[in-house]
Amino acid sequence: MSLFCLLWVPLFYLFRRSITGEGGAGGVWALLLGSITAIFQFTLGYLVIPGGFGFSRWVSAFVDIVSIPVLIPLLVYVIFIVCRVFSSGADFANFALLWLIPVAALRAISWSSQSDPLLLVIVPLLWTAIAVGIPFFINCIMRNSRWHIAVPSGLAILVLPFLAATAYWAFFSQQPLLGFALFLAALIPMVISVVLGASSE
Repeated sequence: MSLFCLLWVPLFYLFRRSITGEGGAGGVWALLLGSITAIFQFTLGYLVIPGGFGFSRWVSAFVDIVSIPVLIPLLVYVIFIVCRVFSSGADFANFALLWLIPVAALRAISWSSQSDPLLLVIVPLLWTAIAVGIPFFINCIMRNSRWHIAVPSGLAILVLPFLAATAYWAFFSQQPLLGFALFLAALIPMVISVVLGASSE
């Protein structure tokens, strides 16, 4: 399971890039800043101390484990685009996935002693669901600005990180049916994005 946590993100990045043909502009920045962030998080530890199965556990899942680690590179990407750091267009998802490679590597090391499939398997899948799902909905808005496309896509961008964190919380709270349903719902945008990318080749 530790090997899955270590290899899933880089292998998924290579797979996605092979089927979409999208470039990796900003890749050096992503790997560098991702490494710095990973070391910082590894040294600092969890920011939220969870207690039991309640709200603090969900907040810990959102901040420290599932959602914020993926939202940070997406936010940095937006800042870089606004500041014109990139001379050419970069892909949202590729940037986030590259950022997550060193994060996943250090998390695989720190979580390996627990041998917990929730951390070592489900969490990396939720990371990629957010990293690919949010850009998928952003592209939907950019390609079709009609309200019946833009509004649901905008809401989905807001909901997806919370959905992923809640899926983790449900599994942790031993509610497997709820966790599995939320987990599958979080994966849907990523799966659609991959299928569309493969079909457009």
